[in-house]
Amino acid sequence: MKFNSLYFLILFSIIFLGCKNKLTNKETVMEEKKILYANTINPDDFTAVIDGDSVNLYTLTNKNGLKADFTNYGQRLIALHVPDKDGKMGDVVLGLSTLDAYINGPKNNFGAVIGRYGNRIAKGKFSIGKTKYKLAKNNGENHLHGGTIGFDAVIWKARQTAANQIEFTRVSPDMEEGYPGNLDVKVTYELSDENELKISYEATTDKPTIINLTNHSYFNLKGEGNGDVNDHVMMINADGYTPVDTGLIPVGTIESVEGTPFDFTNPKTIRKDLDSNHAQIVIGGGYDHNFVLNESPKNSEGLVLAASVTEPISGRIMEVYTSEPGVQLYGGNFLNGTSVGKSGKPYMKRNAFCLETQHFPDSPNQPKFPSTLLKPGEIYKSTTVYKFDVVK
Repeated sequence: MKFNSLYFLILFSIIFLGCKNKLTNKETVMEEKKILYANTINPDDFTAVIDGDSVNLYTLTNKNGLKADFTNYGQRLIALHVPDKDGKMGDVVLGLSTLDAYINGPKNNFGAVIGRYGNRIAKGKFSIGKTKYKLAKNNGENHLHGGTIGFDAVIWKARQTAANQIEFTRVSPDMEEGYPGNLDVKVTYELSDENELKISYEATTDKPTIINLTNHSYFNLKGEGNGDVNDHVMMINADGYTPVDTGLIPVGTIESVEGTPFDFTNPKTIRKDLDSNHAQIVIGGGYDHNFVLNESPKNSEGLVLAASVTEPISGRIMEVYTSEPGVQLYGGNFLNGTSVGKSGKPYMKRNAFCLETQHFPDSPNQPKFPSTLLKPGEIYKSTTVYKFDVVK
């Protein structure tokens, strides 16, 4: 009897210590993750039911420890953790710490899908054949980024198909924001083990319509909230760009970048020509222009290299590949501190840059530009890849 009591006492101690060690190990892992992913988003702050639709936080990971957080409100990339040259993870996209901040705070497009039409349409109108359509004028006298309630401000159906992949779908109803046709949209994000965030867009319509989807992530490769991006070294693979009028609408020509502040064919800091008195820099308050991409080089998938950006201190490199004919460089000229980011710091002027792959602004009114018309029976497809590396 004594032997049995002693036996059970020893057995109980082993089990208790084992459980304690497991708990300790679990707590250690959690602490390590907190250190690894600074400013990690709390899923509870992104969980809600809005008009009967569920909103949640979704996380993608790859085998190298990269992590991307999404919400299905506006299909937004909230955080993207990538390593620096020392292997330290950092969040390189601007974003807010709660769902409420996105919905009720100052209007922003941080990390959102943009549609139906990314960028501007002159005077909020266009025609398909003999039919004229009117859109919201939400950017002066022009239409911008899909209208008053664009794709960035609606709830998408989300389906996470793997640890590193998620799919968002939605039907944009006929005449939503003035656009014709029921547009069936699917956007897939994949975080590959090659450290690429791949975005694949697909859409169909039951009436002729226009479409120009993009992602509006704001990048700072030093880490979000860590000051301006003017010392980032950028290359844009474009010999031409589309000059704009004072409303930032293309004037209809494609001009050479040679000898202008828009020549990024050889890498240079974003800062280098920001103080130029070039008329286009003055109009845009910096860079807010569409670049006409060259047709090569391409990656193994046939996507053109659009741009490459290096941040000297962290050593992070981001390359952008796309099937689109253009990319908009936006230098964060209109950030003004009204939005406070995940790190608790206000986002100030030029604290980030955007590289929005796209068809050209105002294409529906510019017959010389590549068409953005989508007809019934056709499938709209577009692919963009943001690939991350470090200086070797």
